Amino acid sequence: MNFQAGCGEESKKLQLYSYWRSSCAFRVRIALNLKGLDYEYKAVNLLKGEQRDPEYLKLNPLGYVPTLVDGDAVIADSFAILMYLEEKYPQRALLPQDCQKRAINYQAANIVSANIQPLQNLAVLKYIHEKVGPNETTPWVQSHITKGFEALEKLLKDYAGKYATGDEVYMADLFLAPQIHAAIKRFEVDMNQFPTLLRVFEAYQELPAFQDAMPEKQPDATC
Repeated sequence: MNFQAGCGEESKKLQLYSYWRSSCAFRVRIALNLKGLDYEYKAVNLLKGEQRDPEYLKLNPLGYVPTLVDGDAVIADSFAILMYLEEKYPQRALLPQDCQKRAINYQAANIVSANIQPLQNLAVLKYIHEKVGPNETTPWVQSHITKGFEALEKLLKDYAGKYATGDEVYMADLFLAPQIHAAIKRFEVDMNQFPTLLRVFEAYQELPAFQDAMPEKQPDATC
């Protein structure tokens, strides 16, 4: 597979290296949609190990997805990509002006990106499957999702409106939507325990920017 960044006219279009089921790539797809940015979808099949291809590792030394290519700029890690998009393409802001509300968005995003998602990625699940047992992967993930969601419920209860931190979609929502989707679809978490999160997730179903970013709608989706 060719992982070299585009050149000439094609290089003017944003390129997103993505895997359909990656929640990290999912959050970037939402941001691109919200900002109305056209991009080329470059599939990286994690199950086939394409993320370890030497050409891809030149773009993303960790061998993860997503990676965004914007001309000469190559940005890996979803948080870094979102901040880059917010600064370079300020249309449809992903962060509120209010400093306190902005901090709540950062906090919610970090609960997902630092304390939930890394504990459910393929490498971790493969290790648990092999070293602990095949029946332990789902309970492992469920326990960490539950802990994180309990914290998010407490954090957002005084800020949530239609969405996570009010009646506008902001960065916290971009992290919550993929994580809740994975909790429901992949890891069978009972969301009735988390009424605030469930309510905002239902609101995301009405937004085209979120729906068009759904895993099953990506060109490399397998089911």
